[in-house]
Formats: sequence, C-alpha cells, structure tokens
Amino acid sequence: MKNLFEAARVEEVKQRIAQMRPDSERQWGKMNPAQVLEHCSRGMEMALGDKTPPRVLVGRLMGWIVKPKVMGNDEPMRRNSPTAKELVVQDERDLGTERTRLCGLIDRFAAAGPKGCTTHPHAFFGRLTPDEWAILMYKHLDHHLRQFGV
Repeated sequence: MKNLFEAARVEEVKQRIAQMRPDSERQWGKMNPAQVLEHCSRGMEMALGDKTPPRVLVGRLMGWIVKPKVMGNDEPMRRNSPTAKELVVQDERDLGTERTRLCGLIDRFAAAGPKGCTTHPHAFFGRLTPDEWAILMYKHLDHHLRQFGV
C-alpha cells in the first residue's frame, strides 16, 4: 500500500504539489488550488495530533464499514467524498504560502514515522494505526492532486 512513510511517496507528492498553479483547473469540487493545499495541511495536522476534532455520528455508525474499503487497497478516493467541517476552507489563501506549509507538514510526518502519529481517533474512521494514518494521508493528498490534474 502506498503511504507517507515511504520516501518515494513523499517525494512524489511534493513534486506534484510543486506543479500546482493558481490557475490549475479543478476537475471537481469547489476549492481553488491554494484552498486545497490548506485543506490538505489541516488533514496532516489531524494525523500529527495538532488538531483533534471530535468523532462525527455518521462515522460512529458507518466508519468501521467504510474503513477497510478505503484502507485495503491502492484505489484512489472517490470524487466529492464528504469532508470534516474542520477541513473546509472558504477564505482566500496564497498558493506559495500554503505549498510551503503543506510540504513542511509532510516532511514532519514522514520524519517522525509511526511514533509521530496521533492516537486521537479520526473524526470518521475512529482509531487508526500509524500505518493506516500513513495510507490515508497519501490517499488524501493523491485525491486532491488528481482533482487538479497533477
């Protein structure tokens, strides 16, 4: 499984992030490139334990059913997947600032390895192992990079 504990995956996503431009055309969704990078940074902060949103009811009811389908293969996340309200970005952002911030969080996650992952439950999926966090963070980044064709 592709994950952010693999140095090759870290370099891959950072190279793809570098290709994002303010005018990169989205293929789905509502956020612009800078907003998406901030959105991804917020996800990385959850994995690192910097942000600890509460579990959502739908996740408590269905997270355990969806989790193996998301984590059990290298298939990309589906378009227009629901997102936690804490990850929604609506204000304008600077692409260069957000790119630097996200790459720093990715490097921090990868350098810390499994010991750097939060033990706080994911808002939808519940408790995740460090390997599951690493898979989910790769898939989340890949999903949004695909959203802009990079």
